[in-house]
Amino acid sequence: MSTVEQWLDTIAVDDNRAFARKVLDWIGATYPDLRCEIKWKQPMFIADKTFIIGFSHSKDNLLVAPEVIEPYQEAIVAAGYTHGKKLFRIPFAGEVNYELLAQIIDTNIEEKKGSTRFWR
Repeated sequence: MSTVEQWLDTIAVDDNRAFARKVLDWIGATYPDLRCEIKWKQPMFIADKTFIIGFSHSKDNLLVAPEVIEPYQEAIVAAGYTHGKKLFRIPFAGEVNYELLAQIIDTNIEEKKGSTRFWR
């Protein structure tokens, strides 16, 4: 798998695929300096050479991997999302909290500015 379209095709339900596409398109439009690349079979947004945020999916959720969860735990729960150690889940049947996504992306861009490492 080498393109976002190929990744989107792995989402079986049309509405869920459209949901994921809308989120990825929003990031691309809001953060045009980020590159979207497929790595480890998932779309990841990258600034220079460093990871900013990545996505995968399950049957019912768009999975968001911001690399670290701890600083955002309260906001994630307040948005009605569940989380694990490395990702949080946006239900395909739910609403996207774009303000939370922007906060995470903005923070990662700022904290990783000038980094030559992919991961923290």
